[in-house]
Amino acid sequence: MLLWYNLIDLLLPYDWANYLFMKNALLGVLLVTPIFGLLGTMVINNKMAFFSDSLGHSALTGIAIGVIWGIPNPIWSMLLFSILLTIAILIVKKANTASTDTIIGVFSSTAVALGIVILSRNGGFNKYSVYLIGDLLSISQTDLVTLGLVFIVVFILWIVVFNKLLLVSVSQALARSRGLRVNFYDYLFTILMAVIVTISIQWVGILIISSLLILPAAAARNIAQNMRQYHVCAVSAALISGLAGLILSYYWGTATGATIVLVSALFFLGTFMFKVLGR
Repeated sequence: MLLWYNLIDLLLPYDWANYLFMKNALLGVLLVTPIFGLLGTMVINNKMAFFSDSLGHSALTGIAIGVIWGIPNPIWSMLLFSILLTIAILIVKKANTASTDTIIGVFSSTAVALGIVILSRNGGFNKYSVYLIGDLLSISQTDLVTLGLVFIVVFILWIVVFNKLLLVSVSQALARSRGLRVNFYDYLFTILMAVIVTISIQWVGILIISSLLILPAAAARNIAQNMRQYHVCAVSAALISGLAGLILSYYWGTATGATIVLVSALFFLGTFMFKVLGR
């Protein structure tokens, strides 16, 4: 970490870069936004925007479970609950008893209501409201180590299984004909997304985390001509939005996660206008 701090002092002689919490937040942005850019491309391919939103909102129940069990750090109970919720949604979805959005809506609304009921007992919800908007500036060195490990794991997995995930998202029947275990890759991607979303919630916020996952990829899809461009544009949009949002939030005194999302929304608007005018 000392090397990172010295590098920032050398390359960024600005007022905001003098603060330790800003240096940590900057590294956090550089680690988490490329992950969201990559995952977002597959989320949009699979039409899972609603699913990512439900994962974010279900974090409230994960926090509530941590409170009941007396877990000091609720991140572990959040992770456990989000993974179990993901598996439950996929099991019910494959039963073909209702449409996917209906199933997700049922699980999501139930989880949110349960979490709020538990956390609001005796007026105790206020101390957990920080999870609603997140606080990227509170990220610690331990958190950065965790993010760094997640960053490495995601990129290795992406290199190894991306083609298989893409084929499954395009046509499950074709994927089965090629001998791919469709259910395995469904579970792998959704659980990976559940882990990323849950870990990032404490810094990005429950209310806007799905926006950060979707907007950069949606913006990239407006202008990309092939899959390589799609990924490059999505990661670039996520990175630029993260850096610009972090710096703007410092000068404006606003919530960092929400400011990053607004910059991402501007990216989407710009690429949308470019696409419309290009026609």
